[in-house]
Amino acid sequence: MNERIIALDIGDVRIGVAVSDPTRTIATPLEVITRVGWGPDTRRIVAICEQYDTRLVLSGLPLNMDGTEGFQAEKVRGLCTQLEKAGLTVFFQDERLSTVAAEDALIEGDVSRQGRKKVVDKVAAALILQQWLDENKQTAGGNENV
Repeated sequence: MNERIIALDIGDVRIGVAVSDPTRTIATPLEVITRVGWGPDTRRIVAICEQYDTRLVLSGLPLNMDGTEGFQAEKVRGLCTQLEKAGLTVFFQDERLSTVAAEDALIEGDVSRQGRKKVVDKVAAALILQQWLDENKQTAGGNENV
């Protein structure tokens, strides 16, 4: 299976987007979508999936530190329900501290505060996707269920 995966870091204001390579080895930050509403956001994500010839979406799921789902996870699941209604297959990856890790990596890379603000969401999406790819590389082409 050589189908790419689109990864999302869904926030209230922005959605970070990343994409895997066809072999599901490397995650690459792609873009940041400014949130408009479920309809426009869904259409943009569907368009990105079409561009990369995939129907597979990995969404970060913002769990509480104790592993439970809170209000932010409910909001993420709400958008993901819309994506599924649009014909995409959505699965989830624990994203606890992904944005913090992305911010730390950008600071270490000496990216300015203004520069970090523009890219942190897509870098977080790439970190979420890379974690999933690394956890699932023992199976041919990634997760057998995806």
